[in-house]
Amino acid sequence: MMQYLYMFLILVGVLLVITIFLILVEKLLGSGGGERTITINDETQVVVMGGDTVLNSLSDKKIFLPSSCGGKGTCGTCKFQLIEGGTPIKPIEKSFINKKEEAEGVRLSCQVKVESDLRITLPPGLLDAQIYKSKVVGLEDLTYDIKRVRFELIEPNHIDFKPGQFVQIKVPGIEVVRAYSIASDSEDKNHLELMIRQVTKGAATTFVHKALMIGDKIDIDGPFGDFYLREDSKKDIICIAGGSGMAPIKSILYKLKQQGMPRKVKYFFGARTQNDLFLTEELMQLSKDYPNFEYIPALSHADDDKDWKGEKGWITDIVRKIAGDLSNSEAYLCGSPGMIDACIKVLKELNMSEDDILFDKF
Repeated sequence: MMQYLYMFLILVGVLLVITIFLILVEKLLGSGGGERTITINDETQVVVMGGDTVLNSLSDKKIFLPSSCGGKGTCGTCKFQLIEGGTPIKPIEKSFINKKEEAEGVRLSCQVKVESDLRITLPPGLLDAQIYKSKVVGLEDLTYDIKRVRFELIEPNHIDFKPGQFVQIKVPGIEVVRAYSIASDSEDKNHLELMIRQVTKGAATTFVHKALMIGDKIDIDGPFGDFYLREDSKKDIICIAGGSGMAPIKSILYKLKQQGMPRKVKYFFGARTQNDLFLTEELMQLSKDYPNFEYIPALSHADDDKDWKGEKGWITDIVRKIAGDLSNSEAYLCGSPGMIDACIKVLKELNMSEDDILFDKF
């Protein structure tokens, strides 16, 4: 009897060893383990260990893709184009990728694992993104719910960005990363300014509004985004923003001012009440200094405001009323997804080409 028991235990032991061996082989060979090569834009190659996501694998090689959700698949900002290799698209990705993008191989880098050699395409600017050590040197309340934060870059101590792009800040102590448009002058390479609106129950914005102090050290990564001023264009410009969407438009206006405002610019800014307006005097002065620039604030909830002499109504209605024919214009939009979609509809009604409508949805 004992003999059969020993034989049974030996058989179980052999089967267990074989099973473990097969699992290891599958992990190393079938599931992406071992060294894999990612070819970027057909010119840059990086060797990574397989099995992790494209987002994490590139980050390990100091190539940073935007990901305001930290790779959880909930923000849709870490897009890239997969040319060769990879696995089929996941249902979670389809929430952020339209049919045209899917046909072109656009994927979320946080959802694609490196299980084989890959050939991918990234916007060229992403290869220049990096992590910056910074110090908070300025805090200012612009409205009751929007705060301007000024950072001094420590290491590296300078940044090159295009007016309109964004960066991400990492909230100390918690695994939260959030994206914010740059509001500062692109010629000031040692500082960054952000305009951050308080979001109810928002971990990052609550930290900024309630806990952030002068002298605090913050990690910033970027710059990111293909929403930026097209400096080679000669078309007239329509800017539309609301709330903290002022930030990238402000950066764009810095550049246009440095150029002497050579193109006609109309800036439509939508707010609820006068309490939601800020930098009004500065922008009105810009209108006086440069005939090519016009600032048009509008209040959507000002029916009973006898002190308000400006435009009243939804910003889309004001654009429709004032802008005129836009067949030779381009637009820069920043605001909520609903506002952006409504603006795109109006701009197309006014004969603007969809290719000339640039936007950031926050």
